[in-house]
Order: sequence, then C-alpha cells, then structure tokens
Amino acid sequence: MSAAPQVRGRLVDEQTRCAHYAGPLDVVAIRFACCGDWYPCLHCHEADAGHPIQPWPADAADRHAVLCGVCRTTLSITEYRSAVGCPACAAPFNPGCVLHHAVYFTV
Repeated sequence: MSAAPQVRGRLVDEQTRCAHYAGPLDVVAIRFACCGDWYPCLHCHEADAGHPIQPWPADAADRHAVLCGVCRTTLSITEYRSAVGCPACAAPFNPGCVLHHAVYFTV
C-alpha cells in the first residue's frame, strides 16, 4: 500500500483543514497540475508554491487529484466533481468548494 500524499500549506489539523478553510466540511486537498504538490486550498498554494496555479486540463478528468482528508482516499477529478462526500468513508465535502473548481479544473 502506498503512503498517503503529503499535504503542504498552513494545515491546522490532520484532516487537511487549513488556516483559510477550517470548517467541519473542509476536508479535501487538491493535487495541483502545475507542480504535482497537494494543498488544502488555492490560498495555501499561492502562499507556498512560488508559481501561479494552472488548472488540470480537460483530458485529465481521470487523474486522482483530490484527497479525502478524513480517510486519505484519493478521488479522480470526475469522481470528486460529482460527489457530495467521500465515496469511501461518507465524510461530507463542503458544497462551497464548487466556487473554486474553475481554478483547479478545466474539465
């Protein structure tokens, strides 16, 4: 079994909540297409990465680029965009994250 991805940024807990989004439903981290690193949010990436965000291209919908911070399951972009929570552990995801999908994904 492979180790869970290392999540960078200003984490405040083990479920990937960060200094910017620390509500009970803020339990995902995104692997950024531009660098391959995992961050809990676009603001953590902006503060830490040293380069601009580039969204995943449309042909990357099958890439596992989302991490459930509760159970550490990775989801494909397609799985995540159609989920209201983690398919493995049923942890609910913040529905407000859809407001940032255009930053992360062009799919």
